[in-house]
Amino acid sequence: MEANFNLVRVDLIVILLCLIMSSFVQRSVASESTSDFIQNAIYSNKIVIFSKTYCPYSLKAKNVFSRLQEKTFVVELDLRDDGYEIQSLLMEMVGRRTVPQVFVNGKHIGGSADLNVAVENRELQNLLD
Repeated sequence: MEANFNLVRVDLIVILLCLIMSSFVQRSVASESTSDFIQNAIYSNKIVIFSKTYCPYSLKAKNVFSRLQEKTFVVELDLRDDGYEIQSLLMEMVGRRTVPQVFVNGKHIGGSADLNVAVENRELQNLLD
């Protein structure tokens, strides 16, 4: 009876280890695909804004490009299941978790205040031309 109990215990431990390892593999694959999504968005679109629908600074950034009649690819993080993960990966990439985060022709411009500076010093227009 004791031998059967030990086998059951070993089986349970193996099952738990498999579940734990599976969880790590799934997270790793999810991170890779999220990272791929971010990279693809940045390098496949002229203008990318990582945003949140309720953020007034994100709205200001979107309005800048609207006034310039420039088409933007907007990623609304609060509307995505992986929004938190995207925001965490952006933190690793650019050193900020805040929104908006604006990219033009693959170059990180920054947030709303940085975008305003780029407009004022004509850096944005140079990137768009």
